Amino acid sequence: MADASKSKRASMKPPAIKTKVSSKSTRIGSPRDKPDIYQDSDETDDEPPVPLPRSHTPGQLAGKSPKDRRRPAEIPIRNRSQSATQAPPSRPSTSSGAKIPPPLTESPERMEDKENRSRPLPRTTSVITNRAMAVATISASRKSSVIEQASASGEHRPFPLLPDPKKAPQVAHAPASGMYWSKAPTSGAPHSCLRAHTTTLIGSNVYIFGGCDSNACFNTLYVLDADAFYWSVPLVVGEVPAPLRAMTCTAVGKKLVVFGGGDGPAYYNDIYVLDTINFRWSKPKILGDKFPSKRRAHTACLYKNGIYVFGGGDGIRALNDIWRLDVSDINRMSWKLVYDPSGDADEDEPKARGYHTANMVGSKLIIYGGSDGGECFDDVWVYDVDTHVWKEVDLPVTFRRLSHTATIVGSYLFVIGGHDGNDYCNDLLLLNLVTMTWDKRKVYGQPPSGRGYHGTVLHDSRVLMIGGFDGNQVFGDVTILELAVHAYYSQISHFTIEV
Repeated sequence: MADASKSKRASMKPPAIKTKVSSKSTRIGSPRDKPDIYQDSDETDDEPPVPLPRSHTPGQLAGKSPKDRRRPAEIPIRNRSQSATQAPPSRPSTSSGAKIPPPLTESPERMEDKENRSRPLPRTTSVITNRAMAVATISASRKSSVIEQASASGEHRPFPLLPDPKKAPQVAHAPASGMYWSKAPTSGAPHSCLRAHTTTLIGSNVYIFGGCDSNACFNTLYVLDADAFYWSVPLVVGEVPAPLRAMTCTAVGKKLVVFGGGDGPAYYNDIYVLDTINFRWSKPKILGDKFPSKRRAHTACLYKNGIYVFGGGDGIRALNDIWRLDVSDINRMSWKLVYDPSGDADEDEPKARGYHTANMVGSKLIIYGGSDGGECFDDVWVYDVDTHVWKEVDLPVTFRRLSHTATIVGSYLFVIGGHDGNDYCNDLLLLNLVTMTWDKRKVYGQPPSGRGYHGTVLHDSRVLMIGGFDGNQVFGDVTILELAVHAYYSQISHFTIEV
């Protein structure tokens, strides 16, 4: 009787459903394809990328020639609403050919059998295949506000084991007053290696959006818990942006405002907003009839309910105008042209540029480095958004940089990596914002490889560096710069910039 009962219950199990999620992949160019600065390459499948030496100069702000444009028969990039890698396994696609049967109803025999059981079976919607995944899932639900996670492969990367002391690299001890490089031990959902993406901090979560690798551009949203170093891929809904790179992403409260960017020969000036509470994308209507030109490789900084956008490139030329996006009401945003360049060679304004950095200190917008497609800049400019006046900083020592990052740490501007016109760098430059002088400090530990097009954020006395590109390889690692807090960070908390 027991065997008959077991066989009857086994026969009532619903059949396993196998689904195949289809995905698209679009090839785009990378900075290693052309030796010019910022040349966006648009390769075809029958022309594999040819790696060049690391000493090449990346990218080109100008666009491709008409003969290199994509064929009209191809599907427009703008119509792609899903990332090439973001396909949540929990929502199978019906276009892949998988047939989803209707819900199964329980038979009277099964209902009677359930009533006779002393211990009801637990109701679950997924199967945890190993203990490591269960522990990681519980830990993530407690430590992160991102509950729903999905990844293209559905795999989970456990927390890495501690290295064997006998095989670990020999690193000199760092004094208490020294800064220290180390690689973050990450776990969680798999993620792509990225360059020209955005990294934005809200609370303890780092939101990484877009970017590209050596083959394709993405519109995937990743979330990195900066405390637990746990990666997750939230399920997003709404009007998802097209795959983008070299755009800007600015935090306004709990929302992310994405502007511009592009993919291959395409440049955009659209605005998308992501609500990080419910992970819903929206494309709000912008009031007025004035809009900045399509661009990428620009910068955006928030100041008094306004996002100030400077520079970039539109595919034809580099730019040096300034626009302000009023974000006092996310549902009623509007553009205003704050600074219109004269067009003449004027020493009182910076040259047009892209792949520079911009940081806001009070009412001062600090612009450093960048390139116009032919020259790598080493200058520092300060723009007062209240008086609308440009001033160049007189520096006794200069360093050329593009595709670097600049992070405000106390009264210092921490510049990490980038390209100096000859090769990618991995050094750390400190710009003292009080004395306006450059300073180089020794950093202990294992520094990251030279790279550009990465992202950095400051969290809990640490600067986290994510991704990047060194001319040959696109990275997906997370590197930690531990700060000597008493020596650098808390030295000056309130200061003004006088130039």
